Parts: sequence; C-alpha cells; structure tokens
Amino acid sequence: MERKLKAEPRQGTGKGIARRLRAEGRVPAVVYGHGMQPRHVSVDSRELFHLLHTEAGMNVLVDLHVDHDQFLAMPREIQRDHTRGQFIHVDFLQIARDEKITVEVPVHIVGESHGVKEGGVVEHHLWELEVECFPQDVPPSIEADITRLGINESLKVGDLVVPPNCTIITPKKEAVVSVVPPQVLRVEEEVAAVVEGEEAEAAAEGAAGEEAGEQGDESEES
Repeated sequence: MERKLKAEPRQGTGKGIARRLRAEGRVPAVVYGHGMQPRHVSVDSRELFHLLHTEAGMNVLVDLHVDHDQFLAMPREIQRDHTRGQFIHVDFLQIARDEKITVEVPVHIVGESHGVKEGGVVEHHLWELEVECFPQDVPPSIEADITRLGINESLKVGDLVVPPNCTIITPKKEAVVSVVPPQVLRVEEEVAAVVEGEEAEAAAEGAAGEEAGEQGDESEES
C-alpha cells in the first residue's frame, strides 16, 4: 500500500536554507533515479515521521507529489540528528511498478526452539536479508521459525520460507539464527573454579607461612 506525501520544490541549496527549512518543521530532500534529473524538495517532518513508522519501515512505497508531478518512490538514505530528535535530510529513489528492485528486509524470529527449552541460548546472526522483487511485493519482514532447532543447530538462509514473487539474494549458506549451549553459565562455572583454586592456593600459602613461623619460633627458643 502506498502512502501519499506532498513535497514542495526547494529554492536553492546550502546549509542556511536547510537550517531555515528545519526551523519551519520541514526536511530538505532530493528525488532522483529512473533517468530523472535530481529534484531538490522539502517535506513535512511530522508526515515523514509517520511515513517511516509503518509496518513497511524503510521499504514503504511513497506516492510523492511535487507540484503537478507524481512519482512512485522509496526512501533510500535518511540523515538524523539523534540528539535533537530531528531529520536532517532524506533521499527518495524513484521506482517503477513493472521493474524489480533490491531491498533489505528484516528477519523476525518466531517460535520457541526445543534447544531453548533444554537451556540453550538463541544467537541471532543475520538481521536483514537482501531481497529482489517488484515494489508491490516487498514483504514487511521474513520469518525465521526456530521451533525445531535443538542445541548446536542453526537455521540458514536456504531454510527460510520465501514470500511469493520474491528472490533472496543473500547466500543460502549464511546462518540466520543458532541455538547454542549456555555459554554464560559455563563461563561462570569456570570463573568459580578459578576463584576456588586461587582461594585454596592462598590458604595453602598461608598455612605454609604459619608453619614456617612456628618453626622459627621453636629455633629461637632452643
């Protein structure tokens, strides 16, 4: 589903103009791609925020209106000032409905593995997959079902269920998620063993010192 966003032509570029736009609650932006000359525009910051906080995230389809022109686009690069909580700049890539695109799709883990029930720990290796498809077929996410995973078992890219009309570009042999033994517990046990060993060694050294002291006292008395 496309989200409508109105953009206004930007008269000129530069830091001064960009600062003024941001002070007015607008975000400097550029539209490019598909053979068009880049067009410098600005969009409302609140509308952009809501646009990016849909289920589609960065892969949201944008029905972008600039004056009397209309473009199908996707956000491609977003600059933010995280300290001030504001957008600095956004790039929109023009796309076509009948041409495939390559996007990054997030991986969501679902299910509870047998290995976890036995005390194992889930390690998430791959958080996004590179996917090729038509714009209208971009999935919001791809699920990785770990229900059948035991300890020391992994789910690879080739094991995932691919949504219709999508091709995963990421190599099939890459591990997405694994269930591993509880390493933290093992480390804690090793640390405890080391501490016990050090305490035993210190106690032995203390006992030896006391014995040597007693022998010295006996020598002096004799």
